Amino acid sequence: MLNWRRDPGYELRMKQLRSEIEQIERETEQLRRENARLRTLNARQKALNSSIRRLCFPDASNSNPIPPTELDSSSSSP
Repeated sequence: MLNWRRDPGYELRMKQLRSEIEQIERETEQLRRENARLRTLNARQKALNSSIRRLCFPDASNSNPIPPTELDSSSSSP
């Protein structure tokens, strides 16, 4: 019959591993929350960029030329 004894450092190592696993799970959850926040910010930035392009750089086919500003004839009279 074999006389088997558990390694004395086994329980300590298992406790350390459980602690490391818990830490990794907390970090993973924090990264998931941060990724969700970044997705929201990216979507907002994409919408803003789209609005900027639409307002500042309208398509030539969809844009109406802006008439030149006319000078007030009364202010230019001597």
